[in-house]
Amino acid sequence: MLCGIDVGGTHTDAVLIGPEGVVACAKLRTNHDDLLVSIREALASIAAVAGPGAISRLNLSTTLSTNAIVEGTADPVGAIVSGGPGIDPEAYRLGEHYYVLPGAIDHRGRETAALDMAAAREALRACNAAGVTVHAAVTKFSTRHPEQELALRELLAPHSDCVSLGHEFSGRLGFGRRIATAYFNSAVWRVYNRFCDAVEQSVRELGIAPDIISVLKADGGTMPLAVSRALPVQSILSGPAASVMGIIAVCDIAEDSVILDIGGTTTDIAVFAAGAPLVENEGIAIAGRPTLVRALRTRSIGVGGDSAVSVSREAIRVGPRRLGPPMALGGPVPTLVDALNLQNVIAVGDPRASYAGMAALGAPHGFEPDEVAEAAILNAVNQIRSEVAAFVREINDRPVYTIFDLLEGRQVRPTRVYVMGGPALALSALLQDAFSEEVVVPESFAVANAIGAALARPTFSVELFADTAAGRLTIPALGVARSVADNYSPAAAEGEAATRLRDYLASIGADPGEAPVETVELSSFPMVEGQTQVGHNIRVACQVRPGVLAAYKQAVSQSC
Repeated sequence: MLCGIDVGGTHTDAVLIGPEGVVACAKLRTNHDDLLVSIREALASIAAVAGPGAISRLNLSTTLSTNAIVEGTADPVGAIVSGGPGIDPEAYRLGEHYYVLPGAIDHRGRETAALDMAAAREALRACNAAGVTVHAAVTKFSTRHPEQELALRELLAPHSDCVSLGHEFSGRLGFGRRIATAYFNSAVWRVYNRFCDAVEQSVRELGIAPDIISVLKADGGTMPLAVSRALPVQSILSGPAASVMGIIAVCDIAEDSVILDIGGTTTDIAVFAAGAPLVENEGIAIAGRPTLVRALRTRSIGVGGDSAVSVSREAIRVGPRRLGPPMALGGPVPTLVDALNLQNVIAVGDPRASYAGMAALGAPHGFEPDEVAEAAILNAVNQIRSEVAAFVREINDRPVYTIFDLLEGRQVRPTRVYVMGGPALALSALLQDAFSEEVVVPESFAVANAIGAALARPTFSVELFADTAAGRLTIPALGVARSVADNYSPAAAEGEAATRLRDYLASIGADPGEAPVETVELSSFPMVEGQTQVGHNIRVACQVRPGVLAAYKQAVSQSC
């Protein structure tokens, strides 16, 4: 059976799913001081119901990498960059240990200036002196010719815990995005690998022996835990991705729709076009820096069940701060849950504590407790409605990419709002009043994100580049670089890209039947020198799209 665990800002949700549907589920308070305690408790709860031997596959989504960057607890990174002529690498400076080296590769992958290894050794000495032990090495056009980055790894590796190379994340161009991706990957490497160590230890101690442990990526697919150790940046935004995959698992969506996952700390918003989730095709921004991390297109706002209520002369507001659990559960300040408690929308903990908190907030401004609670709930709903409208407008201002197609000129016009998360049912009537679209709450709304994590299948993409004039072929994401004959054809390139992707998927334990490979781009351009054609420049992109395991979807799918 499949186990999915989603570690959220407030709750950690877990489910166990078999061919007949959901067998067991658990919802526990997330331990912010030690997320691994939350994972261990969730695993123990599931194992207690079904037995440790029942879990054959374990998929997790985690906020750990995101939190490390947002909270400033990520490691300092030694970034060593070479750009050559054109864009100045200083335009992409990140952190306090950023070094630009002489050296250049052109757009066809030809080395036009050797890398200054003496300057690289000096940069390494400076990093060592500063106590920096993780590094990122990025050269422009390394996807066409990775040798300079590989030389930097050889220099740095004996003195580094982690070296992230730019060409290993994507075959797509984008020098600044590549720098940021490699930088953030190294920044979260240590905290993420401690997480992996603790997950594996917890599984062993509980006697659980799954065939594979995987982590949800930002694009809604999974990657094996062992693979993710080298690519922790891919786990950024895996929480919102779990929400999207969850709604795909439990509902058959065919129309333009809005997805709301209302948690304790945030509300995650996603939009579907004709039943397909949207993607950030170029890559998401992390800490304001564009990256090459492909992701489902989502937005998070600071409105959730545990969001603090504040009162001023101007307004009564919910969020964006979370200062602890609701007062009804022993928290320090009134929250949205306390407001819902007071209005008899829900019944959680001690309602007297909720009343006392609202009374204390309202008294200095002449508001009765019921007035504060009613206004807080209205504010939360209005914030969600306003952010959804802004998000849809933003989406319609530029070309729309779904996981299937580019919908150029297509306007997204949602007709339904699907709501999930702990407070979903409690807020559904109020949300229906706020939205003109039909509001739908699936039966498994409380743990739909964990269902999405459990059923998400592996995803991966590769780009193959072949320059037959130069006699060079590269597949950056797989570390492939070889010579190629001058008669190498686009059909041969497409076949090789697909075969190597399938071989990679098999090497990480993915079932080819679960992860169909498809070609999403194939182009070939003649290379001309003088008046003579000397070869072709060929590009192939193959991928496995995000999706859920079809056999298990039938077991959890509901009428929505």
